[in-house]
Amino acid sequence: MGFSSENPAHSPDRGCTLVVMAKAPRPGRVKTRLAQSLPVEAVTELYCCLLEDTIALARSLNTSLGNVEVAIMCPASDVEELTRLTRGVVGVVAQKGDGLAAGLTSVFAHFAGRGQRVVAFNSDSPHLPASVLDGAFEALTAHDVVVGPTHDGGYYLVGAKAAHPTLFDGDGMGTQSALEALLAGARGLELSVGFMESFYDIDVEEDLARLAEELRLAPARAPRTAAWLKEWDSTGR
Repeated sequence: MGFSSENPAHSPDRGCTLVVMAKAPRPGRVKTRLAQSLPVEAVTELYCCLLEDTIALARSLNTSLGNVEVAIMCPASDVEELTRLTRGVVGVVAQKGDGLAAGLTSVFAHFAGRGQRVVAFNSDSPHLPASVLDGAFEALTAHDVVVGPTHDGGYYLVGAKAAHPTLFDGDGMGTQSALEALLAGARGLELSVGFMESFYDIDVEEDLARLAEELRLAPARAPRTAAWLKEWDSTGR
């Protein structure tokens, strides 16, 4: 994967941390709903491209916001492989517990505190404008929690300034009830919530077709994903 060699350290005085929720790209473990329309090996290749472009997007915020750390949160079994794939350019942290809710809880338990603003988002988001991530950090100035809804009732992004251990109980980012559950949890904890604009994530064939059309017109937004989609389309597979 084409990551550069800069290695941001975990500075104790960092003001913002952007965390990519990721998995090791193993066949049958990533973007499983896409396997209904693509061979599993192709889904794995695509995920690698999405992840690389998403990390590039995340790291671009170091120039637009100043001191922004980027990290990956993943299952403990995936740390070694993701560290190798990313060549050490971002920190890779093992979550505590299984599942996405445990992963999100781990993000804020690990990174939040001392006033830092922490935003977690998914690993298939190279189509997000950088301004959305910038805006999420800004929203945390006035709100306890920030969320970016998806069109299917889930969310692609969540941020906070402190750890709230029960906020994600019974939750799962990207499911049809995830946003509703998150907002109910925030109300129960009396947390103020700011909202980013709605976006789609890459779950099914229709999502991928939409992304392919966007990247056909603007491939620089996610160059590796755009190249993979162009090649896949040209082969007629």
